[in-house]
Amino acid sequence: MTRRVVVTGIGAVTPIGNSAVEFWNGLREGRNGIAEITLFDATDYRARIAGEVKDFTTEGVMEARDARRVDRYSQFAMVAAAEAIEDSGLDLEKLDMFRAGVVVGSGIGGINSFEEQHGRLLKGGPKRVSPFFIPQMIADIAAGHISIKYGFKGPNYATVSACATATHALGDAARLVKYGDADVMISGGAEATISPMAMAGFCSLQAVSTRNDDPTHASRPFDKERDGFVMGEGAGIVVLEELEHAKKRGATIYAEIGGIGFTADAHHITAPAPGGEGAVRAMKRCLEDGGFNPEDVQYINAHGTSTPFNDKSETAAIKTVFGDHAYNLNVSSTKSMTGHLLGAAGGIELLAGILAIKEGVVPPTINYEVPDPECDLNYTPNEAQEREVKVVVSNTFGFGGHNACMSFSKFE
Repeated sequence: MTRRVVVTGIGAVTPIGNSAVEFWNGLREGRNGIAEITLFDATDYRARIAGEVKDFTTEGVMEARDARRVDRYSQFAMVAAAEAIEDSGLDLEKLDMFRAGVVVGSGIGGINSFEEQHGRLLKGGPKRVSPFFIPQMIADIAAGHISIKYGFKGPNYATVSACATATHALGDAARLVKYGDADVMISGGAEATISPMAMAGFCSLQAVSTRNDDPTHASRPFDKERDGFVMGEGAGIVVLEELEHAKKRGATIYAEIGGIGFTADAHHITAPAPGGEGAVRAMKRCLEDGGFNPEDVQYINAHGTSTPFNDKSETAAIKTVFGDHAYNLNVSSTKSMTGHLLGAAGGIELLAGILAIKEGVVPPTINYEVPDPECDLNYTPNEAQEREVKVVVSNTFGFGGHNACMSFSKFE
């Protein structure tokens, strides 16, 4: 017998706000978080713009000494998790810690720590490398830190699947609750890749926008003049809980997790399969797993990276799955405001869908100015739209052909 899984707490660190409330207000307002890079000197880079987290602090969550020994991506995860746990109202003294766990992923992990310590190695030799280097760098350590801080002793691990990472983490965590391995799971994704090496790699790949003279209009999903994605950073974390466990303690329920669809393109290391074939199967599976018909869905939070091939193939995939109903949907890419958070994208985008359900508002795709004949759906252009939202699909697709989609709904 399977169990129902609900969301009872949310937390976010993003380029448009360092809490779930600030993030949502930014989405509703169509706030743009893209600007020139300040975290390092990007003068010689093809792309010199990104969605940086601003005014970030770990105060109240980590001691300054401890924070210095933790990579930036793990700091984001810790702060977002702290917000989600507080928001959930969980009484940790009464919680069965053996039935509570953490699945938080990162697509790249502690690349800032890797670059810093590699510099020390080249300059001063191996003895200059910090003993904290390995635990700072590894992609599972954010989940480990959250578990250690709060004492969660249930399932604890990370997922790594590029831009699908957070959705894989959330899907796994939901299933752990659904099938009885845990009653409470802290889950999502975190990423901090606005670094010299990461940006150089994406620039060489020619995957990022080079609209350096106009950063606020650089991320423009589904627009005909899109020229690549814009890097973002941050974290999105939620508390997933078994329904009766949540009801028993009188928790506020944001939404109910419906279904999960995980597939592979088995096609190319970076390009999507023709017609979005892998995305089609993932969306169909997440609807079937959740017990939804295509006509039940009102909103799709699209992967919508602002790259030429992704947006075209995702549009084709949506039309294949939803048929004529595709034109009744609201679709939007919140990456137009935050940039692409890579392994954290699915975390903050789940939040966007949850809050769309709660508030009855669909966040916009900003910078949508020049229609593309191959992208002809309602992308919620430039302004949020009020609409009753009962069922949402969130899409994330990663390099390597990884596809992860989730469906979730208003709690009834």
